[in-house]
Amino acid sequence: MAHVIDRDTWSVRSDHWKGELQCSAYGSNSCLIFNYLPNVGGGPRLHTHPYAEIFIIRQGAGLFTVGDQEIEASAGQILIVRPNTPHKFTNLGPGPLETTDIHENGSFITEWLE
Repeated sequence: MAHVIDRDTWSVRSDHWKGELQCSAYGSNSCLIFNYLPNVGGGPRLHTHPYAEIFIIRQGAGLFTVGDQEIEASAGQILIVRPNTPHKFTNLGPGPLETTDIHENGSFITEWLE
Protein backbone atom coordinates (compact mmCIF):
# COMPACT_ATOMS: atom_id res chain seq x y z
CA MET A 1 0.00 0.00 0.00
CA ALA A 2 1.24 3.48 -0.84
CA HIS A 3 0.44 6.74 0.91
CA VAL A 4 0.13 10.01 -0.97
CA ILE A 5 0.72 12.91 1.40
CA ASP A 6 -0.37 16.33 0.20
CA ARG A 7 1.84 19.36 0.72
CA ASP A 8 -0.68 21.10 2.99
CA THR A 9 -0.26 18.19 5.44
CA TRP A 10 3.41 18.95 6.18
CA SER A 11 4.30 22.36 4.74
CA VAL A 12 4.24 25.59 6.73
CA ARG A 13 4.61 27.64 3.52
CA SER A 14 3.01 27.06 0.16
CA ASP A 15 5.76 28.96 -1.70
CA HIS A 16 8.80 27.06 -0.29
CA TRP A 17 9.75 23.55 0.73
CA LYS A 18 9.53 24.20 4.48
CA GLY A 19 8.03 21.85 7.02
CA GLU A 20 8.36 18.42 8.57
CA LEU A 21 6.69 15.03 8.58
CA GLN A 22 6.87 12.17 11.08
CA CYS A 23 6.35 9.13 8.88
CA SER A 24 5.61 6.44 11.49
CA ALA A 25 1.87 6.99 10.92
CA TYR A 26 2.45 5.86 7.33
CA GLY A 27 4.45 2.73 8.19
CA SER A 28 7.90 4.25 7.68
CA ASN A 29 10.77 4.34 10.15
CA SER A 30 11.81 7.83 9.08
CA CYS A 31 11.05 11.51 9.56
CA LEU A 32 11.57 14.32 7.09
CA ILE A 33 12.49 17.96 7.57
CA PHE A 34 12.35 20.35 4.65
CA ASN A 35 14.44 23.39 5.56
CA TYR A 36 14.26 26.72 3.81
CA LEU A 37 16.67 29.17 5.45
CA PRO A 38 16.63 32.53 3.61
CA ASN A 39 18.96 34.42 5.97
CA VAL A 40 22.72 34.06 6.30
CA GLY A 41 23.50 32.55 9.71
CA GLY A 42 20.10 30.89 10.07
CA GLY A 43 19.89 27.26 11.17
CA PRO A 44 19.28 24.95 14.12
CA ARG A 45 21.41 25.14 17.26
CA LEU A 46 23.62 22.25 18.43
CA HIS A 47 21.72 19.03 19.10
CA THR A 48 21.93 15.24 18.87
CA HIS A 49 19.69 12.27 18.01
CA PRO A 50 19.96 8.57 18.99
CA TYR A 51 19.73 7.69 15.28
CA ALA A 52 21.48 8.75 12.05
CA GLU A 53 20.47 11.85 10.12
CA ILE A 54 21.03 12.42 6.40
CA PHE A 55 21.26 15.95 4.97
CA ILE A 56 20.61 16.51 1.27
CA ILE A 57 21.69 20.02 0.28
CA ARG A 58 19.30 21.11 -2.47
CA GLN A 59 20.28 24.78 -2.83
CA GLY A 60 22.88 27.13 -1.40
CA ALA A 61 25.75 26.46 0.99
CA GLY A 62 25.93 25.68 4.68
CA LEU A 63 28.50 25.32 7.41
CA PHE A 64 27.85 22.03 9.22
CA THR A 65 29.36 21.36 12.63
CA VAL A 66 29.47 17.59 13.12
CA GLY A 67 31.23 16.51 16.29
CA ASP A 68 34.58 18.31 16.15
CA GLN A 69 34.46 18.78 12.34
CA GLU A 70 33.38 21.86 10.42
CA ILE A 71 32.22 21.04 6.90
CA GLU A 72 31.22 23.47 4.17
CA ALA A 73 28.62 21.72 2.03
CA SER A 74 26.80 23.00 -1.03
CA ALA A 75 23.99 22.08 -3.41
CA GLY A 76 24.24 18.50 -4.65
CA GLN A 77 26.17 17.17 -1.66
CA ILE A 78 24.87 14.74 0.97
CA LEU A 79 26.10 14.51 4.57
CA ILE A 80 25.43 11.59 6.88
CA VAL A 81 25.68 12.16 10.62
CA ARG A 82 26.06 9.11 12.85
CA PRO A 83 23.78 8.52 15.84
CA ASN A 84 24.54 10.44 19.05
CA THR A 85 26.84 12.92 17.25
CA PRO A 86 26.33 16.59 18.16
CA HIS A 87 25.58 18.66 15.06
CA LYS A 88 24.21 21.96 13.79
CA PHE A 89 24.35 24.00 10.60
CA THR A 90 24.03 27.56 9.38
CA ASN A 91 23.36 29.20 6.04
CA LEU A 92 26.60 30.60 4.56
CA GLY A 93 24.77 32.58 1.87
CA PRO A 94 24.69 34.56 -0.23
CA GLY A 95 21.21 33.14 -1.02
CA PRO A 96 18.89 30.74 0.78
CA LEU A 97 19.94 27.32 2.04
CA GLU A 98 17.52 24.49 1.28
CA THR A 99 18.01 21.02 2.71
CA THR A 100 16.00 17.85 3.00
CA ASP A 101 16.89 16.08 6.26
CA ILE A 102 16.07 12.42 6.76
CA HIS A 103 15.88 11.14 10.33
CA GLU A 104 16.23 7.36 10.56
CA ASN A 105 13.41 7.06 13.10
CA GLY A 106 9.62 7.18 12.81
CA SER A 107 9.36 10.09 15.25
CA PHE A 108 11.69 12.92 16.19
CA ILE A 109 13.92 12.46 19.23
CA THR A 110 16.14 15.49 19.78
CA GLU A 111 18.37 16.51 22.66
CA TRP A 112 19.19 20.21 22.41
CA LEU A 113 22.72 20.96 23.61
CA GLU A 114 22.67 24.76 23.30
